[in-house]
Amino acid sequence: MLDDSLLSITYCRVFLNIILKKQENVMANIAFIGLGNMGGPMAINLVKAGHQVCVFDLSEQAVAHVVEQGATTQSQASDCVKDAEFIITMLPAGKHVEAVLLSENGLINHIAKGALVIDSSTIDSATSINVGTVLLAQGINFIDAPVSGGVGGATAGTLSFMVGGSEADFNKAKPVLDTMGKNVFHAGDHGAGQVAKACNNMLLSVLMLATSEALQLGISNGLDPSVLSNIMSKSSGSNWTLDVYNPCPGVMENVPSSNDYQGGFMVDLMAKDLGLAMDTALKSHSSTPMGALARSLYAMHAANGNGAKDFSSAFNMFNQLK
Repeated sequence: MLDDSLLSITYCRVFLNIILKKQENVMANIAFIGLGNMGGPMAINLVKAGHQVCVFDLSEQAVAHVVEQGATTQSQASDCVKDAEFIITMLPAGKHVEAVLLSENGLINHIAKGALVIDSSTIDSATSINVGTVLLAQGINFIDAPVSGGVGGATAGTLSFMVGGSEADFNKAKPVLDTMGKNVFHAGDHGAGQVAKACNNMLLSVLMLATSEALQLGISNGLDPSVLSNIMSKSSGSNWTLDVYNPCPGVMENVPSSNDYQGGFMVDLMAKDLGLAMDTALKSHSSTPMGALARSLYAMHAANGNGAKDFSSAFNMFNQLK
């Protein structure tokens, strides 16, 4: 009887610890502003993790989709942020970030002091530094935290975050970012996350173009693109665009190239990011000839009516140039 009583007490303690642990993990009050191809899945992962998430976007359809997963919404973004501990923004460009956060009617007037703004937009570092400076002057913390991993990574919760801001704010944000990604890096002070993102996407664009060029060369000389991809993947030419995101239709399933280049990361966005990289290079007097060429090629590809297609559609440029 005594053993049974001790066993019952042990079970009760274990159960109580589980309940208390769940309460410890529950849950941040988060406002999420911007529910595009990336923002929507990111917000849904926060909801699935048990956070209280209030979302806002100009697209009613985008809002409705996330609300169906358990988020809440308000008719005004200001109402979403007023009680939030974390405010995550995922917006198209720097001008939108500044307008949403810093304008006369911006969210700066409604965010509680001590709250942390996490901007995951891909914008120029100067704007990030300015936004951070203005918010900090009002007692609002800020980090820039652009992402890599595309829509697939946003949906799967496997994004990489490149964070610029103080060590304290990075540590505060990390549990929230871990919910949406598998790699969270502290790049440095405000703006450093944006510089890291610019470097990463410049490299990604060059790799995609080089991979497309090599595959088209092989095809033009009678090689099967699947066989050639396998050869290069197991050789020194191996890289992410070849191994994970192959640009040749039919070589790999569940990638945009096998879906008429629909979904994924748009050419227009790659061209924009390459513009940011070139601006960054200009300010630091850095030599980036490969990046400059990549920007020109993607700008040309977009101008030819491919702006809404995935950036791997650059593969077709080399076919057309034969």
